[in-house]
Amino acid sequence: MARAVAGLGGVWVKLYAVPVRRARFAAAAELDAAVALGHLRRCMRPLKLLSWNVNGIRACARKGMRNWLQQQAPDIVCVQEVRALPEQWPDLGAGWQVYRAPAEKKGYSGVAIMSRQPADEVQRLLAPQFDREGRMLLARFGRLLVCSAYFPKGDGPNRDMSRLPYKFAFYRALLAALRNWRRRGLRVVCAGDYNTARSPIDLARPAANKNNSGFRSDERQVLEEWFDAGFLDTFRAFDKRPEMYTWWSQRQGVRARNVGWRIDYVLASRAAMRFVTGASIQSQVLGSDHCPVGITLDRSIVER
Repeated sequence: MARAVAGLGGVWVKLYAVPVRRARFAAAAELDAAVALGHLRRCMRPLKLLSWNVNGIRACARKGMRNWLQQQAPDIVCVQEVRALPEQWPDLGAGWQVYRAPAEKKGYSGVAIMSRQPADEVQRLLAPQFDREGRMLLARFGRLLVCSAYFPKGDGPNRDMSRLPYKFAFYRALLAALRNWRRRGLRVVCAGDYNTARSPIDLARPAANKNNSGFRSDERQVLEEWFDAGFLDTFRAFDKRPEMYTWWSQRQGVRARNVGWRIDYVLASRAAMRFVTGASIQSQVLGSDHCPVGITLDRSIVER
């Protein structure tokens, strides 16, 4: 009887234990599948790169930049005209890697790149006359090279066009640098405030501005050198509509009437363009006299 009971017990335990082990195995397998699916979805989700001339990052933070970052969930953010030293950087949420190239002059210029993953390489130097003003920053993520750039204006303090030579020199120096990186096999994306509208479709009043900095023929010709060198306008690859602007004068009513300019671009090398899946202008986003622009990319762009 004892053996029979024991035997029965053993059979009972065995019969009971097998379903328990199977249930635990099934639960573990389901958990593993859920984790794998979550990883797969993250991998399948496009890489989102945004760019914004914030016209002072501390002021923009007070106007909701942190909420915008949370809503957008970008992977990489290029910012220009930050006007802040590293110790003055506002709290924009946890989990960011922040690379900065501030200007020597307080409250002036400066660029940065924020990313969720650490960069493999960062370069802040172009030439002393540009580095002093914090005009450019490069960050490499695998084979993707991201540039955040704040191109100079052409007019001087008295609107005398005295800064045109400096502006043209920056355009050409940065283009030469990016072409060198491109020769190394990198896929290059340069995002920022280019301070030049390329075509009449890119500003509300082209005829009235043909002699003003930002739409002069000589400025447009220097910008065109980038396209001649093989860089592509990501936004126009997807959207040919007029009245799509990224900057508006702060005079009352100008933005409401959409009297603007498209001077913020995300340009991509041909090798990078193959991975671009979409482009956007977020004209509804306030917080600066510029609005954010951005692209989505296939995540395989970073792979070797």
